[in-house]
Amino acid sequence: MNKLILSVTILAAIGLTSCKNEAKQETESKTEVASKMDTADLSFGVRGNCSMCKKTIEKAANAVEGVSSATWDVDKKKIDVSFDDTKTDEMTIHKAIATSGYDTDKASGNLNAYESLPGCCKYDHDMKMNQ
Repeated sequence: MNKLILSVTILAAIGLTSCKNEAKQETESKTEVASKMDTADLSFGVRGNCSMCKKTIEKAANAVEGVSSATWDVDKKKIDVSFDDTKTDEMTIHKAIATSGYDTDKASGNLNAYESLPGCCKYDHDMKMNQ
């Protein structure tokens, strides 16, 4: 009789643990889907010349709360950004890059910041972007 009660107790405990794990996995899956839905990707032009520009532009974009990644292409004069659109928006990212001295498709670079850039980073303000 004691063995029967012990067996029933063990099976009940395993069943409860299994239900808890299934509920936990379902919750994690819903959270993962919600996270993916909040992520936006965007590409736009940013003027610049070199690897030093790349470092500054990417640092400015990545400093925006909600930005998960930013990669600027030196040759194409284009940045690819992934961000949480519940925490930031496109114009905030444009403005952050412009504040660092670089022109974007939608914002002119801050002139004081531009003047402080190293000589190799002083780009032609008429150069084509997002090629």
